[in-house]
Amino acid sequence: MEVGDEDTISTSISTRSDGLRWHKKVRREMDLPLQTQTQVLIYDTTLRDGTQREGISLSLEDKIKITKLLDEFGVSYIEGGWPGSNPKDATYFQAAQKLELKQAKICAFGSTARVGVKPQDDENIKMLVDSQAPVCTVVGKSSVLHVREVLRTDKEENCNLICDSVGYLKSLGREIVYDAEHFFDGYKDDPEYALLTLQAALQGGADWITLCDTNGGTMYWEVEKIVAEVIAKLPAGTKFGIHTHNDGELGVANTLAAVRMGATLVQGTINGYGERCGNANLCSIIPDLELKMGKRCLPEGQLVQLTPLARTVAEIANLQPDNHLAYVGRSAFAHKGGIHVAAMRRNIHSYQHIDPELVGNEMRVLISDLSGRGNILSKAEEFGMDVSNDAARRVLEEIKNLESLGYAFEGAEHSVAMMMKRAQPDYVAPFELIDFMTVVENRQGRGLLAEATVKLRVNGEVIHTAAEGNGPVNALDLALRKALEPIYPRMKEFHLADYKVRILDGYNATSAITRVMIDTQNGSERWTTVGAAGNIIDASWRALHDSFEYGILLATH
Repeated sequence: MEVGDEDTISTSISTRSDGLRWHKKVRREMDLPLQTQTQVLIYDTTLRDGTQREGISLSLEDKIKITKLLDEFGVSYIEGGWPGSNPKDATYFQAAQKLELKQAKICAFGSTARVGVKPQDDENIKMLVDSQAPVCTVVGKSSVLHVREVLRTDKEENCNLICDSVGYLKSLGREIVYDAEHFFDGYKDDPEYALLTLQAALQGGADWITLCDTNGGTMYWEVEKIVAEVIAKLPAGTKFGIHTHNDGELGVANTLAAVRMGATLVQGTINGYGERCGNANLCSIIPDLELKMGKRCLPEGQLVQLTPLARTVAEIANLQPDNHLAYVGRSAFAHKGGIHVAAMRRNIHSYQHIDPELVGNEMRVLISDLSGRGNILSKAEEFGMDVSNDAARRVLEEIKNLESLGYAFEGAEHSVAMMMKRAQPDYVAPFELIDFMTVVENRQGRGLLAEATVKLRVNGEVIHTAAEGNGPVNALDLALRKALEPIYPRMKEFHLADYKVRILDGYNATSAITRVMIDTQNGSERWTTVGAAGNIIDASWRALHDSFEYGILLATH
């Protein structure tokens, strides 16, 4: 049986379970080992490590919102912060005690006791205890370099600090995750001592041993080798976790390598937020584990919430979502090349490694000068339009010509929708431009003033209006509305959401080609249109024309 056989694989996977069956089928036919659904627990550290990213500062309310989202999503552990480092994190743990979480355990992070101080007298350890968190994550040194140069102590004393700190917190009934900081670098320098630090944590009663690639520079084959050696040398039944950073762009790969060798606790952050280049990205790791490696990470059915979670956390963090993130990015399943779209119209799996619905995302077809006729037909189907092959060909030719003049239709699909609509033989436009004029002048006593006049033909009647605005585009917008709102009253609900201008050939200075993109909103509906010309008013008019015409059609159908 061939993977591309349309009789055996539906051209549309509509459910998560169907998608998983497809992945298992493909793995069998590629002769890849299909692992059993063993459990890998997800330990989210967005609220601590994630906030170390430059440009992120979460309020207490933000952290509580994200905690609730993560619990609803189904992660096993949520690291809320370091209560000994700042008052906000300490306050978080007080607020977290009032939350009725469904399954996640709250973790408080802190370091081993300071050199020369007993754990029960150490302020950092006291703050861990006072947090009332059911899980305490204790970080300790694995590297001789850090023991000598950072802690300024000897190897034996460091092991005592680890054992005593873990043992004290364990005696208070807490679950202990021991984070072996700089473990891989320390192991490469002195493997015997790095192992001794882990044995000290186990002797203290640690429930989990997490191996940390703190500097993010370890290669994935090194991770596999070292994790395998550590598991073989420590007592059977020891539970291992992995914590990686992305400084070598291997945070996800190194995490998966550790899981392959036996790690069953994965630490990471949503969207890969973190210091420097970020932490391992859970938004890639979780679907990789569930869909590619046969590991169970989340409650059944929760993987479809991954994309909404990623985008909501970005919104709370006041960061623009990265459109090009794997699995959850808006462009993750966006197809631009004509040959790709043509193939996918025959078999949806030809250029997609998974069904995007499995992770709560969607497939998108982009329109550009690289498009083929299949892109136009797919976009017409998306908009619910019936476009003939001949009309699609003519629209495609127009798009390629306009893009050569400075248009960009990738982010302005609703201008494409209007082109397709106008290509239909029975289409009657809701209005037709006869002419327009804009004037900008400096009037004494009033300063700068913009005025626009428009002459339109609507239902066979000529309408001539004028309006003043704070600029020529605003005046043109108001004049159009003045002419059209009495006939199409729903236009009163249209609001300009965004107006973007880009100079395309700056070497031509003020005579450069200008591209204008306009976002218009009506309630939950939002559409984007584009215009380009050597004159910014002309470019703006073209984008406005498409925007108003599309909105009128949307409101009247």
